Amino acid sequence: MLDEHYPANLRLIPNLPPFLFYRGALAEEDVSSVAVVGTRSASGAGLERAARLSGLLARHHVTVISGLARGIDTAAHQGTLDRGGRTIAVLGTGITRCYPAENRDLADRIAQAGAVVSQFWPTRSPGRDTFPRRNVVMSGLSQGTVVIEAGQTSGAKMQARLALEHGKTVFLVNSLVTDQEWAREYVAGRGAIAIGGVDEVLGHLAAPDRVRQKARQQQQLSLTLL
Repeated sequence: MLDEHYPANLRLIPNLPPFLFYRGALAEEDVSSVAVVGTRSASGAGLERAARLSGLLARHHVTVISGLARGIDTAAHQGTLDRGGRTIAVLGTGITRCYPAENRDLADRIAQAGAVVSQFWPTRSPGRDTFPRRNVVMSGLSQGTVVIEAGQTSGAKMQARLALEHGKTVFLVNSLVTDQEWAREYVAGRGAIAIGGVDEVLGHLAAPDRVRQKARQQQQLSLTLL
């Protein structure tokens, strides 16, 4: 966390991981980033929505962050890569592992066009505690989180809660707000934003220089406390 190349967005959350391991490359442009997440058991419409939104974010030079899981995460990564964009996969394992195993080729593609990132030791296997901790990093790396489809007990709902706690913007697609009571509650009383398209996401992203300045201030504070 004291390294000058530690991601600026992640430096701004209180529960940031002290170390990161990664394959690929982290870039200055990743400060303009949005997490796109959702359920593993997604509908066909949800998968299409995730791929389309991620592709449009990529077209506007926004880095798409997701968790390499089945379903919405896979569609988000693939939709970004298909548009030639940058994407970051945040793992609930070490970077030498791949979960689920069928996404190993996808992870290799992501490492070539972005980064595969983990806070865990490279050989760490998945565990009950690793995926909730992964959601903390996914939220922290991004300026905001878009939830495509998620039930009441979904990890994507957990990430929406974490993002709000981090002071990030939470975007819930209109179909999710229509279908899920928790999503309606998040929009009505917790500050989440219902969206119908990519422009509503882009309009809430902070200027990169502003984020970098806040991150430098936080880094100096950390060094002072040492």
